[in-house]
Amino acid sequence: MNDTAELAPQVRSILRAARERGVDAEPISVSPRSLAGAFEAAEAAGRVPVIAEVKPTSPTTDGERDDDPVELAEGMVAGGAAALSVLTEPAHFGGSTESLSRIRAAVDVPVLRKDFLVRESQLDAVEADVVLLIARFVGDDLERLHEAARERGFQVLVEVHDGDELARALDAGAAYVGVNNRDLARLEVDLETFERVAPAVPDDVTLVAESGVTSPTDVRRMREAGADGLLVGSAIMAGDVTERTAELVNA
Repeated sequence: MNDTAELAPQVRSILRAARERGVDAEPISVSPRSLAGAFEAAEAAGRVPVIAEVKPTSPTTDGERDDDPVELAEGMVAGGAAALSVLTEPAHFGGSTESLSRIRAAVDVPVLRKDFLVRESQLDAVEADVVLLIARFVGDDLERLHEAARERGFQVLVEVHDGDELARALDAGAAYVGVNNRDLARLEVDLETFERVAPAVPDDVTLVAESGVTSPTDVRRMREAGADGLLVGSAIMAGDVTERTAELVNA
């Protein structure tokens, strides 16, 4: 998208930094661990599929965690996380591609690269199993970037917030769709966002609820609304990550 006036100031800052961040690397090729397979394995074991997020800090939350990211990730997996999300955005979230590489080498679950990618070259910064493309950030480039990511072997989670963005994601061929309950304009979280968008998602698309899940009650609500899995960051990072993950996956 080119017009960012309606975005919250924090989000405009994130997007501005993303547009300025360059990557000088050769195109990479990855052999990904299956996210859908990880969700199925969690279900078979009687657990809710949760993507637990290693997020050192965030513009929308207070405080930060300075624990070793690998120890946090291993704790989340010990708690039953089906997959991990790792922030690689440095300026606003304290993330790094190095942390993602270390985490991916240490665990055997799929790892999502959580970043704000707006150019094809940024896909080549680090190997991951899944990359995130935010429909609202990439605008008309969604289909091209989705194809470029798939050519490299990535699975792609396309983040949407409303029906129009969902339509663009499906037109681009998205097999994984995440519905963000956080409004990027007001930064308000409303679980009804997922409930409004989810009914239009085809059954053959893996559907993830993002943001705002803080309790087992929230987990059950999103699952009843059709979530195949949930991406949870702040609620897990706010406490003992193993205990918090286990509480949610066993909801």
